[in-house]
Amino acid sequence: MIAVASVSDAFYRVLRRHGVTAVFGNPGSNELSFLTGLPDDIPYYLVLQEGAAIAIADGYAQASGTIGFLNLHAASGTGNSMGCMTNTADCHTPMVIMAGQQARRYVPVGAMLTNVDPVKLGDPLVKWSGEPLRPQDGPALLSKGLMLANSAPRGVVYLSVPLDDWTQPAEDGALELLAEREVIGDPVLSQKALDSLVEALSGASAPALVLGPGADTEEGFPAAVALAERARLPVWIAPSPPRSPFPTRHRCYQGQLPSAAGAVADILGQYDTVVCFGAPVFRYHAPSDDDFLGPGVSVHAVTDDPDEAARAPFGRIAIGDPSDALVRVAAAVAESGRAWPPARTLPEADTSGPHFTAEAILDAIDRGKTDDTVIALEWTSSDELRDRLTITRAKSLFYCAAGGLGWGLAAAIGLRLGRPDRPVVALIGDGAMQYTPAALWTAARHQVAVTYVVCTNTKYRALEEFSELLHVPKGEYLDISGLNVLDIARGYGLETHRAESLDDLTDYIRQGATANGPRMVEILQR
Repeated sequence: MIAVASVSDAFYRVLRRHGVTAVFGNPGSNELSFLTGLPDDIPYYLVLQEGAAIAIADGYAQASGTIGFLNLHAASGTGNSMGCMTNTADCHTPMVIMAGQQARRYVPVGAMLTNVDPVKLGDPLVKWSGEPLRPQDGPALLSKGLMLANSAPRGVVYLSVPLDDWTQPAEDGALELLAEREVIGDPVLSQKALDSLVEALSGASAPALVLGPGADTEEGFPAAVALAERARLPVWIAPSPPRSPFPTRHRCYQGQLPSAAGAVADILGQYDTVVCFGAPVFRYHAPSDDDFLGPGVSVHAVTDDPDEAARAPFGRIAIGDPSDALVRVAAAVAESGRAWPPARTLPEADTSGPHFTAEAILDAIDRGKTDDTVIALEWTSSDELRDRLTITRAKSLFYCAAGGLGWGLAAAIGLRLGRPDRPVVALIGDGAMQYTPAALWTAARHQVAVTYVVCTNTKYRALEEFSELLHVPKGEYLDISGLNVLDIARGYGLETHRAESLDDLTDYIRQGATANGPRMVEILQR
C-alpha cells in the first residue's frame, strides 16, 4: 500500500487512475488551495476566461480521448463558463468541473456548503453534481464523477470541494479500493436490434445512411465507409453536425442535411428506409411548418443516449454504441448489386478579389492543409459549405455542438494539446473571434501551434441571413466594422499576417504544419 499524505495527493492519484493527463482552469480564491498539490506529471493550463477554459478542456478531451478536467471558481466562474458548456454537454464530451467553496470552519451548522447550487445552475447541462460531507469523501466523489462523465451518454459532472479539505489526511485503505474499481459504461446494441437493422437494409429498395458525431471515431469512421460501399448507400450527415464522420470526397457521400424539418423530409422522401448512427433524430434550427417525415419512409437509428431516443419525433431507435453497431452491421449486411449513388460535384468558386467568397477561401485552405490536419470551425458563413474541405479520416473537423460562439477559437488549443501529432487550423469569423480572445494568451504562453484563419466581412452574417428568413428588416445594428483582429492577436503574443491573395493564404496554411507557436492570418471575405 502506498501512503498518501493528504486529500490533495489522493485527488491526483484518482485522476491518474482514470487517465486524466491535464488540468485546465481559471480559479478563484476558493480554488487556490487545490493548486498547492500540483504534481509535475499533470500540467495545469491557466486560462484567462472561464468560457475559454471549458472550450480548451473540451477540445483536449475530444482529441485525446481522455476525460476533460476543469478547475473553476464557483458561482460567477461557473456561470461564465456556461455559454461554452452548452457545446460540451450537447457533444457528450466527458468533463469534470471542479469548483471550490468556503472553508468548512466558516460555514454555520446546517448551512449549505456550496456558494451555489450546481444542479440548479447547470441543469440540464450537468449529469450529476456532488460535494463531500467530510474531507476524506472527496476522492471517492471524484472517482464517481469521473466514471459518470465517461459513461454513456457521456457528459459534464460538477464537483464542489471546501477550500480547507485539501490538506486534510486521506484514508489510504479507501483509496486503494478506489484505485482497483472499474465501471464499464458503454451500452452495446442487442443482437435482436442488430438483426432488425440488417433486415431493414436488406429489404429496402431505396435505403440511405445518415451519420452523426457519434460515428466519428477511429472504429466508426471506416465502418461507415465499409457499410456504404457494401450496401451502396447514399450517405448524408445529420443536420447541424459538430463533426464530420464520413469522407467528403467518397463516391457515396451526398452532403449535409439541412436544419429545417420540411427540407429534411424532402431529401429523405426519395428513400424508403433510412438508417442513422450516432445522431439525434433530428436537430432542427431553421423554422418550418412542414411535416417531419414524408409518407412511406421508415427511419431506424442507433444512439447511446436514451434521452435522444425518447425525444425523437419519429423512428425506431435502439440504444447502444453507434460505432460498435456500425462495425457489426457493416460485417453482417449482404453485398448489394444496386447502382452506386449519384456522383456529387462541387460548383466552381468565384476566385476574384480582393474580397473573396467563402467557397474560394475554403478551397485555398483545403489546398494548403494535409489529410492529417484537424479543423476547428467557427466561421458561420461557411457552415453549409464545409464539404469543400477534404476529410479523409476520423476526428478531423470539430464544430460547436450547440451553436454557441466562442467555443472554436479556444477549442482549437485543446485539440492541438490533445493531438500534438496533427496540425490544427481554426477557421473563425471576425465576430466569433470576439467571444473568447483571452484563450490566445494561453496559446502563446504554452506555444501551442494553432493556425488561426480569421475571415473578415464586418457583418453579423448569420443574423443577416435569419433576418431575411424571418422577414425582419436589417439595420446598422448588425454592422461590426471597426475591429482589428490582428492587433488583438498581436496583443496576446501571436504571429500575424494579412493574406492579400488566395495563393498567399494557401502558402500560410501549408507553413503551419511546421510552426512552433500560435499564428493568425486574416483574409477579407465578401
